Amino acid sequence: MTQARGWHSRGYLPHFDSPKTIQFVTFRLADSLPRAVIEALNAQADAVQRVDHELDNGLGACWLRRPDIAALVQDALLLHFDGDRYRLLAWCLMPNHVHVVIEIPGNHSLSDIVRSWKSFTSRRANAHLGRTGSFWHADYFDRYIRDDEHLARTIEYVEQNPAKAGLVDVAAGWLWSSARLRSR
Repeated sequence: MTQARGWHSRGYLPHFDSPKTIQFVTFRLADSLPRAVIEALNAQADAVQRVDHELDNGLGACWLRRPDIAALVQDALLLHFDGDRYRLLAWCLMPNHVHVVIEIPGNHSLSDIVRSWKSFTSRRANAHLGRTGSFWHADYFDRYIRDDEHLARTIEYVEQNPAKAGLVDVAAGWLWSSARLRSR
C-alpha cells in the first residue's frame, strides 16, 4: 500500500491523492482519443469539456461496448475491495471510458486503486480478446469533491452520461452504471 501523497504528477496530469476524500475519476481505453484529436483539443480553452464530448463520440475500438468486457470491468470495480480499500459511490462504463465516484476512507492511495483496477482488467480483457498491448491509456483524470452539492452534481453527471451520449433513453436503462441500481 502506497501512502497517499497530496498533489503529485507522473508527467501527465496533476493528481490529488489524500485519504478521507471523495474523488471523481475518469480513465479511458488506450485508443479512445487519437493523437490528432488530442492535439486539437489541447489548443482549445475548454479542453476538459471537449475531451468528455469526444469520448462520448465513441472513438477507438470501444472494447467496453462488449458485454463480456464491460462485465469484467464492472465486476472488478464492485467486487474487488469495494467497502475495504474504497467505497464506490457511483460509476458508469461507457464504450471507451469509465467514470467512478469513489470515497477513500483510510490510508489507501487513489493512484494505487486506479492502477490495480487497470492492471487487473487489462490483463483479463486482453486475454479474453486474444490481444496484447496497451488496453488502458496510461493516465487518468481525477477531481476531488468539494462539498455535498458538488457530489450530487458529479453523481448526476456520471449516471446520466449514457443518456446524454444517446446510448439509452433513460440512464436507468444502462446496464453498466449505478443509475440502474439507484432507480430500484
